[in-house]
Amino acid sequence: MASTSNKGKGIADGSSQPQSQPQPQPHQPQSPPNPPVLSRYESQKRRDWNTFCQYLRNQQPPVHISQCGSNHILDFLQYLDQFGKTKVHIHGCVFFGQVEPAGQCNCPLKQAWGSLDALIGRLRAAFEENGGLPERNPFAGGGIRVFLREVRDSQAKARGVPYKKRKKRKKRNPMKSHDGEDGTTGTTSSSNLLS
Repeated sequence: MASTSNKGKGIADGSSQPQSQPQPQPHQPQSPPNPPVLSRYESQKRRDWNTFCQYLRNQQPPVHISQCGSNHILDFLQYLDQFGKTKVHIHGCVFFGQVEPAGQCNCPLKQAWGSLDALIGRLRAAFEENGGLPERNPFAGGGIRVFLREVRDSQAKARGVPYKKRKKRKKRNPMKSHDGEDGTTGTTSSSNLLS
């Protein structure tokens, strides 16, 4: 009886009886310090990579990333359309080509071209970060670029949004006049030059 009542006595009174290793307290971390917090881009890239690899594993038969080609990537991009949120009007829709349609229609929702373009950029980077060779990167292939260009152009027509590369250029006007002491610069308008 005495031995059972003394089981916790050494812990309670702080005596130095030999005991087993102390159990770690619940608030003490067991693992190494947390890794640095990833940026939004890095987190998204990791999620995209994991999603794509899972897509390949779900194929029948499963496809290893080393066997991945442009056809697998194109199938993946088309698979993603079911989760799209961008209304893309089809030929024959009364709203085809309108920037701001006046009503609702039954045209499909798809992934926007910009989202697909950004996704491919992240997957291209992730492929190389995960040991892939740049010269064998299937996300950088010509077929993928052609597909993205076709999606961009078809969505631009369907939604009435022109996708033209616009380079921002500063207007250079050699006819400048200084406006007094405040240091502001004024320009002479071209209409004044013609009169």
